[in-house]
Amino acid sequence: MTRVLHLYGGWPGHSPYEVAAWTRGLLDELGCDVEETQDVFRLDGDLTGYDLVVLAWNNALTTEGLSEAQERGLLTAVEAGTGLAAWHGAGAAFRSSLRYHLLLGGDFVAHPAGEGFPEPYTVTVTDPEHPVTRGVRDFEVASEQYYMHVDPNNHVLAETVFGGRPWPWLAGHRCPVAWVRRWGRGRVFYHSIGHAPGDLAGADVRRLTRQGLRYAARAGTRAGTGDPRDPRDPRKQGEGS
Repeated sequence: MTRVLHLYGGWPGHSPYEVAAWTRGLLDELGCDVEETQDVFRLDGDLTGYDLVVLAWNNALTTEGLSEAQERGLLTAVEAGTGLAAWHGAGAAFRSSLRYHLLLGGDFVAHPAGEGFPEPYTVTVTDPEHPVTRGVRDFEVASEQYYMHVDPNNHVLAETVFGGRPWPWLAGHRCPVAWVRRWGRGRVFYHSIGHAPGDLAGADVRRLTRQGLRYAARAGTRAGTGDPRDPRDPRKQGEGS
């Protein structure tokens, strides 16, 4: 059984309790053994015994960050094979912890249309054959459209295009919405959707997240094994897979 640490909480503007309930439902569907905590200091401990860390922590200030011990514990665990899955606010969390964002593969920098504004936009799947996006169709969202700085080594799975409001020079610019990446033996999955619980209600974003959780978990990344659910054996894949 997949052993999961689910860290959630923080800034109430991202409805962490409602989103945690949604996440709990996905993890139950996957049959995971879940330990939940709202204590960020749990990251100070040894995390290598978990197959997956679901990081749903939300920060309110750009000066907030992980301690050196917390950052080291998280990166060490993922390097050893623990997976990391996160979405939306995790891209804006721990803003002063540079190595955390190096691990995640991206950093939120703006929502051009405004904080909390229900900007309508399309999420376009760019790799429909990947295990995370298989069966996921392009879908519409009306929520914060995250503009992010992202690692060019990410394996991008879905993207969005900005319409140019209020900054016309951004019109037509593309930005990743979902990606996976490798950190040592561990897999990382992130998508930027989920400012409000309703943003996560659609069948496609739910499928994307559920398959991302399954993909990121340690199953299939243990030394010398491949995941039978994933035809892309990680031993044959590059760092972005």
